[in-house]
Amino acid sequence: MQRKAYVPGAAVLLAALLAGCSGGSGDGGSPSDSKGGDSGTTTVAAQPGKYRTLPEACGAVDHKTLDALLPGIAQLTDPAQQEKAYAGEAALTYDTDRRDGCRWKVESAAATDHLSVNFERVVSYDNAVSDDNKAEELYNSRQTEANLPEPVASGSSSGTASDSASDSASDSSSSESASATASSTPTSGSGSGDSEDDGDGGTPGPSHSGSPSGSGSPAETPAALQPRVLDDLGDQAFLDDALSPGSSTARQRTVTVVFRTSNVIVTIEYAEQPTASGGVPDSEEMQDRARKLADVLDDKLNG
Repeated sequence: MQRKAYVPGAAVLLAALLAGCSGGSGDGGSPSDSKGGDSGTTTVAAQPGKYRTLPEACGAVDHKTLDALLPGIAQLTDPAQQEKAYAGEAALTYDTDRRDGCRWKVESAAATDHLSVNFERVVSYDNAVSDDNKAEELYNSRQTEANLPEPVASGSSSGTASDSASDSASDSSSSESASATASSTPTSGSGSGDSEDDGDGGTPGPSHSGSPSGSGSPAETPAALQPRVLDDLGDQAFLDDALSPGSSTARQRTVTVVFRTSNVIVTIEYAEQPTASGGVPDSEEMQDRARKLADVLDDKLNG
């Protein structure tokens, strides 16, 4: 009888202890699980970025694209050298899931071409800031550093403005030449004299300044080829085009395309320096090649 009286007491004591433990674990459990508990008191962490890994930079550009960007590869006769040129040189990195890059340098008979491709996966360590927002912040700072010129109203309007400007210049030049022709019409001798006067008076200046703009010289880059924001690449993108100073030596042109897709920022630098002194790389051609590569890499990220 005494054993029967003792057992219920022990059971009550055990139940009380279990209840105390249960209450303690309930109070201490909520902080360890940030996603549980009351929605009114728990801060929801910002969403992670879309990408958790990066493509291999040296393998991200196929041989066909490299042939277009680096014409010197096709001129290599040694298969081993050609394969090495295709492979590129990997950039030093300690975490290929965060940063990866590759660069190529190939000489040809006409020029030396450089290409670099860099991927950066942005991770925010602030629970209140998403990876995408952090990547957008970093991208915006790079666009600001590029110091792009003010955008024109539209492509068509910029072309119209450019055309009208050149037309007005042509009109003024034509009127000057017409007046000069009218004054020199009576004799061929006076015409040759006018030619000498034109040379001394600097009349050829306007005609020479008109010629480079018509041939797309670096002095007057068309509005459509100016450094600008790109609306049809990734979530955000811009293109920069810089020509090294100088006139007597070959001038290097560097086209840079930077774009962001979710929490990954891609940077392409494509540079060319002609072999011949005084040579200038074609802006439109280089921009077109860099843009096509950017489209390929954007598709690879989203593929």
